Amino acid sequence: MSLYDDAVLVLKGYEDQPELRQVYLDHLAAHADGMWKACADGHITASALVIDPTRERVLLTLHRKLRMWLQMGGHCEPGDATLSSAALREATEESGVAGLTLLPGGPVRLDRHPIPAPCNWHLDVQYAVLAPPDAEHTVSEESLDVRWFGYDEVAGVADESVVRLLEATRARLNA
Repeated sequence: MSLYDDAVLVLKGYEDQPELRQVYLDHLAAHADGMWKACADGHITASALVIDPTRERVLLTLHRKLRMWLQMGGHCEPGDATLSSAALREATEESGVAGLTLLPGGPVRLDRHPIPAPCNWHLDVQYAVLAPPDAEHTVSEESLDVRWFGYDEVAGVADESVVRLLEATRARLNA
């Protein structure tokens, strides 16, 4: 199965945000290259919110280009077999944390946001991952900083999309 096929299956199985989910499915139906950065009308991306083992903090990255605190994530690559593996790969690369594990249950939420030209949109499929005990993070070349934030600190440093992702993740965790 291709990454494109996996994305369609994942999105068809995602039960929340029905209107936005349909936007994603329509985009893929209209764009055979809709998984890739080269698709000028926008493309699917995969991200993951890193949760600490105590389930009290999240690890955010200060994005080098956007200068915003965000969850880890980015573009799908040809070697990615699934959306979830793309999200896990991005989270591992951008955080430097080894041994991350996906939160069960598939994507936590979807977030469509505009991006600068030449592309128009990121259609982000957002997951959550748990860090192992004693996780050590590093700053990647895509970041200016990587830092743990308590749940109550996130709204003060990050935008609404990250806050909504944290809320959805906490609901999934019952935290």
